[in-house]
Amino acid sequence: MKKPIIIADEIEPRIVQRADIAPTEGFSLVVDGHFKTHYDDADAAQKAGAELLGWFPMLQVLIYDAATRTRSPLQ
Repeated sequence: MKKPIIIADEIEPRIVQRADIAPTEGFSLVVDGHFKTHYDDADAAQKAGAELLGWFPMLQVLIYDAATRTRSPLQ
């Protein structure tokens, strides 16, 4: 059985975010010193960080604000 051919127009380009470079906009979770997921607003980042700490309380989770280039602990 032949596999279907994928046309290049159907494939959307991926947006790759490098984990070793700080984001330039929005908010990101910093887990044990590594940049992880990116969020557009602070509330979404706070909620995701709180949920992550609920599952894994031994992690160090910070919120990185790209506008001010600061890292702050969860509140």
